[in-house]
Amino acid sequence: MNQGSDQKKALGRIALQQRSAGGIRSPLQDEADEPPDLEALKALSDQFGVPGIDLSQVCIRVSDLDLLPREIAERHAILPVLVRDDRVFVAMVSPGDKRIIDELEFVTGKKVFPYVALPNELQRALTRAYDLKNRGEAFYVGPRCPEETMRRMGAIPPEQEAAPPAINEANDAPDVVVDDATDRAARSAELNDGEFGNMTGDVSVVTDLPGSPPGGAGPASESQPRSEARTILVVDDEPDIRKMLARLLKDKGYRVVEADRGLQALRIVKEQVPDIIILDAMLPEVHGFEIARRIRGSQKYGHIPIIMISAVYRGWRYAEDVKSSYGVNAYIEKPFRIADILKAIDEVASKQVQAPDESESTNASTDAEKALAAGVAAYQAGDIDGAIAHLKRGIGIDPLAYRMHFHLALLCGKKGQLYEAIQHLERALDINPRHFPAMKNLAVLYQKAGFRNKAIETWERAISVAPDEATRQSIKELLLGLL
Repeated sequence: MNQGSDQKKALGRIALQQRSAGGIRSPLQDEADEPPDLEALKALSDQFGVPGIDLSQVCIRVSDLDLLPREIAERHAILPVLVRDDRVFVAMVSPGDKRIIDELEFVTGKKVFPYVALPNELQRALTRAYDLKNRGEAFYVGPRCPEETMRRMGAIPPEQEAAPPAINEANDAPDVVVDDATDRAARSAELNDGEFGNMTGDVSVVTDLPGSPPGGAGPASESQPRSEARTILVVDDEPDIRKMLARLLKDKGYRVVEADRGLQALRIVKEQVPDIIILDAMLPEVHGFEIARRIRGSQKYGHIPIIMISAVYRGWRYAEDVKSSYGVNAYIEKPFRIADILKAIDEVASKQVQAPDESESTNASTDAEKALAAGVAAYQAGDIDGAIAHLKRGIGIDPLAYRMHFHLALLCGKKGQLYEAIQHLERALDINPRHFPAMKNLAVLYQKAGFRNKAIETWERAISVAPDEATRQSIKELLLGLL
């Protein structure tokens, strides 16, 4: 009896301390909650290839929920768990839904880092957190949240005699269960960086452009000289709209290239450098906003005018936000009038910034080469942070340089920045889908991270681009072990 009484007193003291810190759930309120199924969480993490988050261990500032209205959070099963500067970490049931992530990035102006959560845990945490927000409380604390986490978030004032634990701003993220294992795996991953010094040719050459775009011209080449007519790239996944625009623009004397997916559009920009882009906001693979961001942030392609069309984002406020945040030159809502499209083309063409001449384009390529060379030199001198800085500068010059993304991924992997490494390898494969070293290292990272299904999927893709039969056979043997 005495032991039970002492335990209740201890819990009572914690509850009192939490209430004084600003409206935190008492452990007594949550002790009836069932513990989360961590095996199921790890399985979801493996399935989606993103870290899993144990919401019973988080501490959330409810002010961070201002970022996302409750109605939207409940509709898409998404919960902001930490907002830090230009980043927002979110728990999701379907972290593979790129459109939701892109829309959240558009609305918030922040980079979104998705985590997968168990559906029941997410629904429970979401409801409680927003209820606390409505009551004016300061924090939501999961039933098994460690005291250290609460202190770090400011939910419990630090003891006077003890300094608060320092926050590592470079790696600040919510506490997760799967993430710990993947971070260790990233630090110990033996990534193959033997290709790091291979800088032959243009750093961003795409050697394997898959197929011709739907209804449009194939890649430009010496045997297929570029027409003197202005080239307009029409990007839309609705065939009727794409074909209608193509007919209209060809009748007006323009050369038209079509794309029905985001990655295909980026490759065409790389290969053919259109004069104007008509870009749908909602696209498979890569969202239209992300395409606009990448193009506008590029020294080589930033001069290309972009006319964005959308049936989803409506109203002048969205139009102004898209123009200011993504550098879009014109914004037209669907359904649109033909006259609106032609007027927008005339306006952007009259104000178009002159494309870099051949010497400037050569300089940009040279600057990108120099950035890569400087990164190699820094790496060989043991300065990994310096090498990363040089490669990031190079990507700013030419964001479609797949070798730059590839080498940056290798360095991020060596620094233990697992998910950033995976992101850059995926970006490299977006640009050059047959680059075997990138695919091989991506499979290694997924496998080391414990994302078994993603590793199997990537190794299976690697078989078709393996350089020789011996390599293909070794991959098949590895797959047998994984299966």
